[in-house]
Amino acid sequence: MTDKSQPPMKAGIVPVTPLQQNCSLVWCTKTMRGALVDPGGDLDKLKAAVANSGVTLDKLLVTHGHLDHCGQAGILAKELGLKI
Repeated sequence: MTDKSQPPMKAGIVPVTPLQQNCSLVWCTKTMRGALVDPGGDLDKLKAAVANSGVTLDKLLVTHGHLDHCGQAGILAKELGLKI
């Protein structure tokens, strides 16, 4: 896309759980607002990754209901006041 009105997006990977499942942090580089995708576990690691990125989370996204993808989503949503 060459439309400059579209905000550029970035993504980073945070491996979580003993299975090293990939949780993704995606965000808009203009607003620095974003989402975590599949926050399956390791809450302290996820919170540190978000803090280090400077991103403000708006929501959590879950691709499917396996525990390694959604296991900690409810706890994180409650702690941070976010919707899933």
